[in-house]
Amino acid sequence: MNSESKSFIKIFITGCLWGTIGLFVKLMERQGSSSSYTSFLRLFFGFLLLAVLTLLLDGPKAFRIGKKTLISCVLLGIVCQGTFNILYSSSISINGVAVGSVLLYTAPIFTFIASLILFKEKPDRVKWIALLVNVAGCVLTATEGNFSVAALAPLWLLIGIGAGFTYGMTPVIGRIAMQEKASPFAVATYNLLFGCVFIALVRRPWQTVEKPFDPKLLLLGALFGLVATALAYSFYFSGLSKITQTSRVPVVASVEIVVSAVIGAAVFSENMTVVRIIGIALVLLSILLFSRKTSKMS
Repeated sequence: MNSESKSFIKIFITGCLWGTIGLFVKLMERQGSSSSYTSFLRLFFGFLLLAVLTLLLDGPKAFRIGKKTLISCVLLGIVCQGTFNILYSSSISINGVAVGSVLLYTAPIFTFIASLILFKEKPDRVKWIALLVNVAGCVLTATEGNFSVAALAPLWLLIGIGAGFTYGMTPVIGRIAMQEKASPFAVATYNLLFGCVFIALVRRPWQTVEKPFDPKLLLLGALFGLVATALAYSFYFSGLSKITQTSRVPVVASVEIVVSAVIGAAVFSENMTVVRIIGIALVLLSILLFSRKTSKMS
């Protein structure tokens, strides 16, 4: 197994950890949290935990990064954390969960196009097939085939697609951030720091809940920051540092929706319909297609 294959395993693990996001969001909502405050706590605790992890593993020198890496981290925080969270929560509020999820999963398309332009990745038949299968699988898993994008107003449609675009730029900007061989833990830490500050300034999320310092809510936020944030982004940026095929990253990470669907069925008794099972199978098939292609390159 070559280094890039190992890196894609890390991206796969990241997707599994991200699959717990829905679990934490619902648990925190039941505890009285708002979407913006949940996002803020996730980034805040994730930042604190990653800062400690970076100091323990790489030492204080790891935080001394180059100008190019710093700019990339600012973009990651503002675009891929702050702006993404605002656009996605707005899309869900306006368009509903099903349609909002459909628009979010346009992300691999944006990553694919950006990788062709910025990194000169060569498209081939396997990539195109895997991309289409992945998008179809994500849509079916998220919506069970019950959605109507055609009825959306242009502004609402743009908000949803904007969420997909900002989400899709994470591996692109992240790869640029890792080009100066910075510590992946430091990059992840700065990413969350700038995202946290951006949401704090734009949304003032602590004002959107009645009890922002409720102990149970803060504990859930800390667990959210540990599992789906600090650990997830540690694997994510560590994997990105050795990957040359950026367009494959969101496809492999899309295992997130599979894990999320399984958790939804197991914990919240959500329906596991035939259509959703077909969607899960398509997502796994798309990941397998990219994995086989990667192994042939080793």
